[in-house]
Amino acid sequence: MAAYLIGHITIKDRQKWEAYRSQVPATLEPWQAELVFRGRKFAVLGGSHAHTDTVVIRFPDTESLRGWFESPAYQALIPLREAAADVTLVGYEA
Repeated sequence: MAAYLIGHITIKDRQKWEAYRSQVPATLEPWQAELVFRGRKFAVLGGSHAHTDTVVIRFPDTESLRGWFESPAYQALIPLREAAADVTLVGYEA
């Protein structure tokens, strides 16, 4: 069963964000993950949503998603991510 990571993002430092973003793909490869969508909010049509950007990444299963998140390669990027943006990451089963 596939798993999806959805990240809701508000960028604080664009230069640091680009540095972080450029390093994430290499951390995804060992987990057979693929970038599905990356976009910027243009409207909130119902309710409220504070973040400006969203990313969706597909993993083969929930174990792969957790493995990626807990991997040393991704954990090493978290301080840069936290300096670059406010991010909420949510995992979903599909």
